[in-house]
Amino acid sequence: MVNSLPRWISSTYSSPEGGNCVEWSPSCTGTTGVVPVRDSKRPAGPVLRVGPAAWAGLVALARADRRV
Repeated sequence: MVNSLPRWISSTYSSPEGGNCVEWSPSCTGTTGVVPVRDSKRPAGPVLRVGPAAWAGLVALARADRRV
């Protein structure tokens, strides 16, 4: 039996105190080609689904902003 529940990974920018964090599911990405993203403070809330290119752009933007 295959587990269909996504395994969520917290952003490396997350902290134990919470704050503005996102989670994504690489297990879904590998099977669907879509990157699901959610607010870590609202795990039962809505999930944004973006393509791999959009996800890569978001990650690049976050990394660039972190260096400023």
